[in-house]
Amino acid sequence: MATRYFTPALFEFLHDLSENNDRAWFKSNQDRYESVVRRPALAFIEDMGEPLYKVSRHLVADPRKVGGSLFRIQRDTRFTRDKTPYKTHVGIQFRHVATREDVHAPGFYLHLEPRACQAWVGLWHPSAENAQAVRGAIAADPGAWKRAAHGARFTGVYGELTGESLRRPPRGFDLDHPLMEDLQRIDFGAGVRLRQSEVTSEGFIDTYLETMRAGVPLIRFLCQALGLAF
Repeated sequence: MATRYFTPALFEFLHDLSENNDRAWFKSNQDRYESVVRRPALAFIEDMGEPLYKVSRHLVADPRKVGGSLFRIQRDTRFTRDKTPYKTHVGIQFRHVATREDVHAPGFYLHLEPRACQAWVGLWHPSAENAQAVRGAIAADPGAWKRAAHGARFTGVYGELTGESLRRPPRGFDLDHPLMEDLQRIDFGAGVRLRQSEVTSEGFIDTYLETMRAGVPLIRFLCQALGLAF
């Protein structure tokens, strides 16, 4: 039987938090956060475990309250001028088991935010070493990269790659390389917008899994580029 994990109450909470982003308000609404945000998110993550294993046995759905697939709602304000203490979205990441403590790892990311939900796949802000490894893999087998990142299976769901890029061509590559736009990437991934009505439907877990499967070619390429099993 289909399960409904996320409800409009989750988005109502996030909207209210965006207008009352302070610790006193959050503390007084802690029970509300637990009931409409964290518990449903952890249940979704736990139920993703078995079907995700069928996508790849090396990707992890970790339902721990702290340190798992669900990102903390508390913001890290140490190095930013914005000192608001809480994120106004829910972030869930299913990443490779070999890098389960590192968000800069190949995987899938689910972003839940009022009127801005998204399913993202790829490698976000990797280390300079890992980014260079991916670029090397692209240059070594451009055909495999094109099939993974620009093939019909991938682009039919995710469209074109997005994210940040270097301003100048990376060192060690031909300036006239036909894939220079991709070689300059800092982020190797793409996202697809999700309707809020999709997220709050009973069949969302199946919808999300179909989206994931379309991203498999890219994740497989990135894992192989980094020497990770897929």
